[in-house]
Amino acid sequence: MPSVPDGGNRKSPLDQHWASGYASHGGILAERIVILTGGIGSGKSLAAGLFGQLGVSVVDADDLSHRLSGPGGAAIPEILAAFGPEVIAPDGGLDRKAMRARAFQHPAEREQLERILHPKIQALAAAALANAPGPYALYVVPLWTEQRAHTPSPITPHAVIVVDCPEHTQLERVMRRSPLSREQVQSIMAAQASRQQRRAIADHVLTNAGPIDDLAQQVRSLHARLIQP
Repeated sequence: MPSVPDGGNRKSPLDQHWASGYASHGGILAERIVILTGGIGSGKSLAAGLFGQLGVSVVDADDLSHRLSGPGGAAIPEILAAFGPEVIAPDGGLDRKAMRARAFQHPAEREQLERILHPKIQALAAAALANAPGPYALYVVPLWTEQRAHTPSPITPHAVIVVDCPEHTQLERVMRRSPLSREQVQSIMAAQASRQQRRAIADHVLTNAGPIDDLAQQVRSLHARLIQP
């Protein structure tokens, strides 16, 4: 999985919200699964890419969500039936701007979309994790902290890694890479777990507030620990 050439996460806020599906237990050795999570703009994609460069198998729930809701995606027929053609883009994929506006105005619609996407994300993640080679597989789940607080996880990961940075850094990164307003980004951040809540469930914290080389060194050090028997 390639690294991201800046300190921020390039996943869309929509994928951040709806890519929280968990892998089922079938065929997976939970001891081999390491969760990577963090708030929007924390740099999860960058960290995951650095692990990938070390040979770690990376399964990203954001990527699975995007695949399912993109042009020709398996979730598109259900999304069309549930929300109508106004949320479908000209290319046949989900119109993320339109869906995001509806979801934040109407939480029930966000929950309905989650019910469509999550089981499909679970199935794809389960297959990928079950077949992942190497001493451990990294499962990138943006809202692990939030979902864990409300729904028991079907897996018990070997470890949870949180990518952390100051909130003002998150805000600056997201605004720099997306057309969202400051108020919209702040609203997304407010709907997510706080830094303190994420750090409270972490086995390991990666601080991504400085140069990429600093994060890369932390990833190398943590990887060396995780591959120990």
